[in-house]
Amino acid sequence: MSRIGRMPITVPAGVEVVIGEGNVVTVKGPKGELTQTMHKDMILEQEGAEILVKRPDDQPEHRALHGLTRTLIANMIEGVEKGFSKTLLVNGVGYRVEKKGTDLVMNLGFSHQVIMPEIPGITIDVPNPNQIVISGPDKQKVGQFAAEVREKRLPEPYKGKGIKYSDEVIRRKVGKTGAKK
Repeated sequence: MSRIGRMPITVPAGVEVVIGEGNVVTVKGPKGELTQTMHKDMILEQEGAEILVKRPDDQPEHRALHGLTRTLIANMIEGVEKGFSKTLLVNGVGYRVEKKGTDLVMNLGFSHQVIMPEIPGITIDVPNPNQIVISGPDKQKVGQFAAEVREKRLPEPYKGKGIKYSDEVIRRKVGKTGAKK
């Protein structure tokens, strides 16, 4: 049995989970509403304030889907209750970010400004000119949008310039030494 898959998912107070026809899971909470269709073979059972995910047999495909399905539902519940966020740091001389309306405007050393519009379900916050906080209830959307922002100027190993996650460690390299005689 999957150790993760067999763990019950506790539904906290204030969060409503509806398992519909065709394994469509809808989760409503204070931070929003998320809907996702789970694999048709997985068995989802709701018993009071707990949800159990079971698999029909021990085929490799079902074994792989067991833990995945449980984790997806648990992340949906956590997202509508607490939300997810990613913090990005901008390093470099003259590199800065600001929020204009719903757009994220970044000066990243290019001849032009890089503008990224806010997508539905995602909130962008700029507490200071070198920090971006991306938050929302959907873990996948938050991570994908943060990766797209980081992709605009990847951190480089020589001077450390670029956009990086707050918990990311950039391995620094030594530059060229002087001319040898």
